[in-house]
Amino acid sequence: MKRFAISALIAATAFAGLTATAQADAEQVIKARQGYYQMVLSNFGPLVGMAKGQVDYDAATAQKFADNIAKLGSLDNGHLWLPGTDNEAMAGKTRALPAIWQDGKIGEKAMAFKTAVTGLQDAAGQGLDALRPAVGALGNSCKGCHESYRAENF
Repeated sequence: MKRFAISALIAATAFAGLTATAQADAEQVIKARQGYYQMVLSNFGPLVGMAKGQVDYDAATAQKFADNIAKLGSLDNGHLWLPGTDNEAMAGKTRALPAIWQDGKIGEKAMAFKTAVTGLQDAAGQGLDALRPAVGALGNSCKGCHESYRAENF
C-alpha cells in the first residue's frame, strides 16, 4: 500500500508539473500570436492613415509596409493557434473565442486574409486610388475574424 501511495504521489506531482508547463506554453503561444498581430498592425496602421488622408501618401513607403505585411502573411503561423489558447481556457490573457477551433471556417478566413494581402501588395505603390480599396479589402478580412472569433474584452 505504501508503494502505491508513493507512486500516486509521484504521478500527481508529475501531472501538476506538466499542467504548469502546458499553462506556461499556452501563455507563450498567446504572447507570440499577439506579437504577430501587433507586427501586422504596425505595418497596416500607416496604410490606413494614408487611405484616410491622415498621412501623406508615399508610394515607396506604402509599398514597404505592404511588402512587410505580405512577408508576415506568408508565414505558416498555425502553431500560434494552439487549441486551449482561447479566452475561456486562458481568461484574462486573450480575446480569442473557442469558436475559432470549433466552426471549421478559420481556413477560409486565413485565405481571405492572404488574398487581401496580395491585393494590397499589388496596389500599394500604384497610387492612392489603388491603395484605398486594397486597404479596405484587408480591413474587411481582418474584420471577418474579429467579428466571429474575438471577444470584445479580455
